[in-house]
Amino acid sequence: MRRIAAAALVLALAGCGGTAERAKPKQPRLARDLAQSWAQQSDAVASALAAGDSCIAQQLAVSLNSQFIAAVNERRVPARLQEPLGAALNDLQSRITCVPPQPEKGKGKHKGKHKHEGGD
Repeated sequence: MRRIAAAALVLALAGCGGTAERAKPKQPRLARDLAQSWAQQSDAVASALAAGDSCIAQQLAVSLNSQFIAAVNERRVPARLQEPLGAALNDLQSRITCVPPQPEKGKGKHKGKHKHEGGD
């Protein structure tokens, strides 16, 4: 009786796993045009930051996030990618602070100085 039970168990286990490959879940993908466009735009944000132009970088990041939201609303972004991409874009925007360039000293108008002082 033990042999029959052991044989039944072996057959049952063999049927469960088998050697056939199980279908892997399909990985979500972005449309190529979206992926390429967003990659170029993120490179532009990085370039602006590297050049010290945080205001341009911030504008580019805001634009990229707006395009992402539009693509989500158009159902062009797979559901499984929406949260990680949206979080990454929000994080990017929160890290960029626009710091306008300061005028160089010695250039521009001299406030408080009069060209013609008291010469009546």
